[in-house]
Amino acid sequence: MAHTMPNSGALIASQYTANTYQALRQIMARPDDTKELVAALRLLAKWRGGMVANTIAARSGTRVLGGPFAGMDCGAGVAEGSRSARLLGCYEATLAPVIEEIVARAYPLVIDIGSAEGYYAVGLARRMPLSRILARDQDPQAQKLCSALAALNGVADRVEVAGLFRHADFARALDQPTVVLCDIEGAEVDLLDPQKAPGLLAADILVECHDCLTPGITLLLSERFAASHEICRIDRGLQDATLPPWMEELSDLDRLLALWEWRSGPTPWLWMRHKGPTP
Repeated sequence: MAHTMPNSGALIASQYTANTYQALRQIMARPDDTKELVAALRLLAKWRGGMVANTIAARSGTRVLGGPFAGMDCGAGVAEGSRSARLLGCYEATLAPVIEEIVARAYPLVIDIGSAEGYYAVGLARRMPLSRILARDQDPQAQKLCSALAALNGVADRVEVAGLFRHADFARALDQPTVVLCDIEGAEVDLLDPQKAPGLLAADILVECHDCLTPGITLLLSERFAASHEICRIDRGLQDATLPPWMEELSDLDRLLALWEWRSGPTPWLWMRHKGPTP
């Protein structure tokens, strides 16, 4: 028998739930098609995932429970994707070894492009007290959330939040050891071009490749940086060890949704370390 979430009744009466009902009615009003059922399933999974995240925050607080950024306060909210996986500390869990490597290398400059609410920008700022973080996102709401998260965690003086990042801006990597994090929903093909941005050749790069949006991105970027960088591919995976003991009370579906990151298809990461001497 499935268990209901603790205190879920209080969570149902929300604008989020009302908006979900409205969107679901619109989907189901369309002509019958399996695509509409998939859309409805995804919508409801996001809704339920939001309820699970609210329960995690209520039961365990808003500080990240585990992973590389354990202890970071995520109370400022998220711009997109799973809040629960962030709170648990299992968000993009397969990147944990790379994050630890980045922290150990203590890069003076971190460039986070597509920084969203600042999960990585602020998380790295907390772990790397001597580093300067450039958090870049074109969404004004994401910028506000990132600034709020940096202030909440006491690192606002080292996290510079702004919008568009251009090819010429990578020249900063020529002057100091730099790591670039890039998650920009397919636009990485245009931005991460060493012919247009020679500064990339001096930087280490961690990029999410959105093959689910544009097939072949992973191969293209691998070929583009093969001569200048050592390249490691990292695929997605779930880490359920971060679930707190009280979540045994929940249904298997709720526990699974707590780990779900909303991905609709493959988004492999490339960890690319430049072969040349450190600037």
